[in-house]
Amino acid sequence: AELERDGYAIGGLAVGEPAEVMYEMISEVEPYMPKDKIRYLMGVGTPGNMIEAVSRGVDLFDCVMPTRNARNGWLFTRFGDVKLKNSRYRNDLRPLDPSCNCYTCRNFTRAYLHHLHKVGEILGARLNTIHNLSFYLQIMQEMRDSLEAGTFEAWKKQFAEDRARGVE
Repeated sequence: AELERDGYAIGGLAVGEPAEVMYEMISEVEPYMPKDKIRYLMGVGTPGNMIEAVSRGVDLFDCVMPTRNARNGWLFTRFGDVKLKNSRYRNDLRPLDPSCNCYTCRNFTRAYLHHLHKVGEILGARLNTIHNLSFYLQIMQEMRDSLEAGTFEAWKKQFAEDRARGVE
């Protein structure tokens, strides 16, 4: 902290240890990090991990998860994860996530995304990536807004309840 950098990174976590250990380590180092500098958690990436890290003072993340998972047909939604390889989506004409306003959710059905994934069409990977990145941007914006409004804990609780309901 004495080096006066623009921000400070927490790294070496999320490489195999349980999430609870990662959260404990963040809580241990956070008090020593300057309050007026960016706190960057390296390589962390599930929506739940990011929310827990923000609740412990982290500001910034990077992770391959949203794009890698998208290429493999694993999509994140408000109501849980969608794995497009599952045959349950073969005839599902609903949008991927009805609460999402991204290009993919506004224009394509779960059935079409399932088809693209099944046949290995590159368009599927692109549409899935658009959605996952849009979803991540949306939850980060919601976290920022709730922090500014002083409603983060209520937002966090509602998000967890939405995810627990699962994908219909």
